[in-house]
Amino acid sequence: MRKWFWTLGTNQRLALLALGLGIVAVFARPAPGATARVHPQDLAATLERGGTVQPMQLADWLIKGTTEFRLIDVRDEPAFASYHIPGAENVPLASVADAAIAHDEKVVLCSDDGTRTAQAWFVLKALGFGSVYVLAGGLDGWKRDVLFPALAEAGTPAERAENERRQQVSAHFGGAVRTGGGGEVAGALPALPAVVEAPSLPGGVNKAAAKKKKKEGC
Repeated sequence: MRKWFWTLGTNQRLALLALGLGIVAVFARPAPGATARVHPQDLAATLERGGTVQPMQLADWLIKGTTEFRLIDVRDEPAFASYHIPGAENVPLASVADAAIAHDEKVVLCSDDGTRTAQAWFVLKALGFGSVYVLAGGLDGWKRDVLFPALAEAGTPAERAENERRQQVSAHFGGAVRTGGGGEVAGALPALPAVVEAPSLPGGVNKAAAKKKKKEGC
């Protein structure tokens, strides 16, 4: 189902996602007096403006230790515990509306289900969040492009350098490359701790803890 979803064109995906708006309304609870008006066309506009984050771009951010965003995995806890992208936080779809996320934070959503990710996007947009992005291809895209990338034949120095880069990135996250530009994506995912600690701020202060303390002091 999820692989089929990502093979659809943008308009086809939007038509399918429109059916999920009724479910989204259950989760989205705008502030009193506010009106939640989110339309499927908003997602199309976001995608056209670069509202997706490519798997290799996300991998680059994680390797560099970039902390200007929060990676939110909206699957349920068992699925998250079985495997998740390093640095991801588990916020199941049903809990997205109540998550401790600041409206000025940059959020990247991911899941193994494109419909679930889009529903989370609609929830946050309905609640007034501005910088909400979607991981292109979801966890399947991460698996295909980062963990088990296919290396094509390299005839130029630039192509060889790109192959070497993909090989290094794959190894960094515990994956393995595929050669020849084809073949099936490996099924075994690298083992990871069920919980990944939030990155620390300068001085050894845990970012999540600092936010919680700041909130409690308000």
